[in-house]
Amino acid sequence: MYDGWFSKPVAIATGVSGDIRTLMSAQQATQLLTANWRDTGSEKHLAALRACRQAVQGGIPADVARTAFVEAARAAHMLIE
Repeated sequence: MYDGWFSKPVAIATGVSGDIRTLMSAQQATQLLTANWRDTGSEKHLAALRACRQAVQGGIPADVARTAFVEAARAAHMLIE
């Protein structure tokens, strides 16, 4: 298992106050997707969670997981663009 580093960080607004977190890896994204996600269980959330877990296990490139994560974050209105 490894972190699955993204080629470019992803900025996310979390919590009620909109704290900004900058995620650098699929491992960090997996932690956020399992602990502090606004629309848990949505199709995009589950797809991103699967992709990030696969990237951490080395099954897919980290940037493929990053793309799925960005789509989920955008759908959950958490992505800082």
